[in-house]
Amino acid sequence: MSHVFPDLPYSYDALEPYIDAKTMEVHYSKHHRTYYDKFITAIKGSELEKTPLSDIFKHISKHPPAVRNNGGGYYNHILYWNCMSQYGGGAPDGDLADAIIEHFGSIAQFQQMFAEAAVNTFGSGFVWLIVQDGKLAITSTSNQDNPLMDVVEAQGEPILALDVWEHAYYISYQNRRPEYVDAWWNVVNWDAVSENYAVALAQHA
Repeated sequence: MSHVFPDLPYSYDALEPYIDAKTMEVHYSKHHRTYYDKFITAIKGSELEKTPLSDIFKHISKHPPAVRNNGGGYYNHILYWNCMSQYGGGAPDGDLADAIIEHFGSIAQFQQMFAEAAVNTFGSGFVWLIVQDGKLAITSTSNQDNPLMDVVEAQGEPILALDVWEHAYYISYQNRRPEYVDAWWNVVNWDAVSENYAVALAQHA
């Protein structure tokens, strides 16, 4: 097993008008690529070159900051990209929708709670929908931490990720994070999130 830098699953302009092409190009080819390159440099010559990211994150407190920060940035962006699509938007259905309604009351209430977590995340970070002990939960992390790491308050299997670093939205939205979050719902790939949910449940069955 080795760590590879995946292709973006769509073109830079695919998510317009909600996320502009220039933001996508810079975010993917500069920010994400830099996290990956620095992560590879940080683990070069060590057993981590062949260790799955999930196993690295389980013991991230034992590794240098370069592994934590850049490994997180590498993984977090992969999930973020894959949770979006030009064919996204709308609402989830099936088992995921049932679970969201069970845990949050309704799809609308879930979206409101998730959006509030995103808007209220101080500084840079990510907001997540996770599976924690078989149940859904919303959590946020600072910088490039994620819920798979042993250093965060709420651990779980991430199934949906929202990047709230300013570089994710500043070209189009400047400091108006709430507008970015509102627009982002139009590109959420609920099919991918549903698949992530099914995998997370199976892993802990």
